[in-house]
Amino acid sequence: MVSVLQNVAIDCANAYELARFWSEVLGCPLHEDDKPGAPETEVMLPEGPLLHFNQVPEPKTIKNRLHLCLRPTTTREEEVDRLLNLGATLIDDRREPEGPGWAVLADPEGNEFCVLRSESDRAATPS
Repeated sequence: MVSVLQNVAIDCANAYELARFWSEVLGCPLHEDDKPGAPETEVMLPEGPLLHFNQVPEPKTIKNRLHLCLRPTTTREEEVDRLLNLGATLIDDRREPEGPGWAVLADPEGNEFCVLRSESDRAATPS
């Protein structure tokens, strides 16, 4: 017997607003029952587990021990720019001039995530 991964839970101060941000990032809808002020919300991914946002009273205080890594369908740079316009913050720029590397961003509540090179980026500059 094995367990099946149901969701990835993200503690936050405002479940609905943070889920809306991630819904825009991923281009996936919120659960149909989710409304502003809901203490729990979900982003419905087309495959795999859901992103479950759970409102908690305590603030985030340290670096995430678990984070999401995104591989964009456009270029890495275009995606970083788009995410910054959605409200993300650049935390650490690990992009190298030759092409490899990644960008570490944070969502509006400070949860870190990475933007990797896209498939087209990887094809243009191997390694």
